[in-house]
Amino acid sequence: MTLLPLLALPALLLPAVIEPALLVAPESPADALFRQGRDLRYNQRWFEAAQAYRSLVREFPGSSRAADARYWLASCLEQDQRWDDAAEAYTEFLAKHPDQRLLGKEARLNRVRCWGIRQWDSPVAAAGLAQALTDEREEVRIAAALQLAKRKDHRALPVLQAGLRLDTSSEACRLALLGMGVQPQAAGPAQGRFLVVRVKERAKPDVLTVRLALGLARAVGGYLSDEQLRQAKKKGVDMERLMDQALNAPKGTELFSLDDGKSTVTVTVE
Repeated sequence: MTLLPLLALPALLLPAVIEPALLVAPESPADALFRQGRDLRYNQRWFEAAQAYRSLVREFPGSSRAADARYWLASCLEQDQRWDDAAEAYTEFLAKHPDQRLLGKEARLNRVRCWGIRQWDSPVAAAGLAQALTDEREEVRIAAALQLAKRKDHRALPVLQAGLRLDTSSEACRLALLGMGVQPQAAGPAQGRFLVVRVKERAKPDVLTVRLALGLARAVGGYLSDEQLRQAKKKGVDMERLMDQALNAPKGTELFSLDDGKSTVTVTVE
């Protein structure tokens, strides 16, 4: 029988080392309510989630979870289509937590949306939208103006005209103004907006597509035949004012389409 080396015996006789169990801090009542509200919200149980968040802010107003709970309370009320309650809850969140920059911005925009839905029936909502026209955040002012434009409220006009210069709001403000029967006064940003000329010749399977910056709008005439130019004149197409038309037309608008029997030329705003 082979004997184990003596040096190995102590290691074999050592008792197993028991690692200490990790201690998990118990969940605080405020955290438990917040988790409950979050789980209910994830399951789209808006009414019950709102109750959980409301309990948290009522019972633990000094909790580190209070700000988020107030915001999500308002959000759940909005999802539950309780527009007036939601707008009031967003207002309370903004009043009690003015230091919340990201959620504060979302709260202001969401409140405008709630007011916009209720503006026909609620004087409070209509007054809220009018007040939001002077908000320090431009995007909030524009959101309020777009809502008021649905009622053709002329108090929105200055904000809508100012919104024409911004890429993010230019198209929406332009459509709102036109919907109110008001001609946009500012040209708006030309960047990101093109005249697209599509030429389809009968003898060729492919379509020639050319994108022209608005400053080159007059160059469109170079893609037209003499017959198409005559057609354009008969149809009242003003080749000298294509840039103005493109700036004041919604994206996707077809300015004109001309066919001379050999090719079809279509010009759209994109």
